[in-house]
Amino acid sequence: MLIELAVTNLGVIESSRLLFGPGMTALTGETGAGKTLIVDAISLLVGARADSTMVRPGADEAVVEGRFALGDPHAPDGDEVVLARAVPRQGRSRAYVDGRLATVTELADWGARLVDLHGQHAHQSLLATATQRDVLDRFAGIDLAPLRSAREHLVDIDAQLAALGGDERARAREIDLYRFQVEELEAAGLADPDEDDALDAAEDLLADAVAHQEAAAAAVEVLSGESAALDFVGRAIGHLDGRGPFAPLEERLRALQSELTEVAAEIRAMGEGIDQDPERLDELRSRRQLLSELRRKYGDTLAAVIDYAGEARRRLDDLESHDATAARLDGERTAALAALGEAEAAVGRARRMAAPRLAEAVSGRLGDLGMGRAHIEVAVGDDDPGDHVEMRLVANPGSPPLPLARTASGGELARTMLAIRLVLTAGPPTLVFDEVDAGIGGEAANSVGRALADVADRHQVLVVTHLPQVAAHAGHHISITKAVDGGVTISRAVALDDDTERVRELSRMLSGDTGGDAAERHAAELLAKAQGGRR
Repeated sequence: MLIELAVTNLGVIESSRLLFGPGMTALTGETGAGKTLIVDAISLLVGARADSTMVRPGADEAVVEGRFALGDPHAPDGDEVVLARAVPRQGRSRAYVDGRLATVTELADWGARLVDLHGQHAHQSLLATATQRDVLDRFAGIDLAPLRSAREHLVDIDAQLAALGGDERARAREIDLYRFQVEELEAAGLADPDEDDALDAAEDLLADAVAHQEAAAAAVEVLSGESAALDFVGRAIGHLDGRGPFAPLEERLRALQSELTEVAAEIRAMGEGIDQDPERLDELRSRRQLLSELRRKYGDTLAAVIDYAGEARRRLDDLESHDATAARLDGERTAALAALGEAEAAVGRARRMAAPRLAEAVSGRLGDLGMGRAHIEVAVGDDDPGDHVEMRLVANPGSPPLPLARTASGGELARTMLAIRLVLTAGPPTLVFDEVDAGIGGEAANSVGRALADVADRHQVLVVTHLPQVAAHAGHHISITKAVDGGVTISRAVALDDDTERVRELSRMLSGDTGGDAAERHAAELLAKAQGGRR
């Protein structure tokens, strides 16, 4: 529900901050005082079109902020969201959600969850076919889950069929391509993603075999030939042999002698093991060229090429088994279409059976709201599942039923939505009614007030009204006045916190002035009767 609304430089409102509570709040005031601007401010918060003419003269921009409770409004730490809209005199408007820049579409998404506006405003959800269909479904408790499931299942089958391939010629070309790729990749015998490294080492060995052999022989000669390293180490050991101070160093030299002997033997063996094999070298080079070509075609690395080989094999298998898979999916699709048809027919029957009951229930409420000569018809399209639902208003006996958007005035539309709200219990937490009392008075006005108060048992209700009979039923009352300051009209909003203030405002609404004893007595009686009926 809406907890707090701050408005700056919007029309005649210079600066206003209003706190709202649960239940029904009446907004009253003289014509032109700025009552409807409060509704305009809320509509801006929930995504309505911004107009630079709304900016107060002399100001650069208008700013509207609204704080909404998402759960229990009485919970001290309940979740909240703050929506804001800035409308500059020049340029595009800006939207914010919790201080973060947002799009108007995001505001509209929040608005659909939080607020419904009823009256002569752009944000009139009842005019949308989808909303009228949703009203019918909620009224009748229609279970749409089987229909959604059937549609999703058919979409999944169609996606699988589309993935099988195109027409027969395209599929044949694709099979040829994948078959060639699979044969090429399988013929390469790829198994080790690190094969490139092993080939590189082997090629290096064979490509320089003679030089490797010569290097090994030279190293062995240096280590163990005449006047070689081993000979010098042996002579050093002889000089130190038996001399106590050098015993540790002698031991280290003997270890070095042994290590040099082993290294020399290993170098000799490795050098003698290197063969000059031009044919093997050619094979290695051919293999490396093949792997390079495969990487160019199928992946940046050999591991990627191996992965692609598996994917190509799976895709080829799918294509070659196309006919069997397609036949299976075609059978499943036939069954899915039948199931979808049954689900659509069931929903269509339920909607057509419920439509007259909804029309009767709403029409019965219209009689209590000053539209006793009007009634609603609910038409459901002939095609299952009857998604085209249209509410039509017969404003007067003998008049043809016409869609709400073509026949309903702002007041009629607001009262029609009020009648629907009395029939239904679901909907956004905050309902705003503007001009709901247009063209009515007397007992009809009392009925509208009672109806709004009834809806306020389940929703937060804000109503802009000219009628004291309606305002008297509100649990909260905000008076909006205007004054001229320095030649400029300024609007102010004041919460009327006690019955004395409310009686004074109601008497003004009754007589057009305040202070008359008769008007105040009448206002006091009106307030006591309306509030007494709620207790």
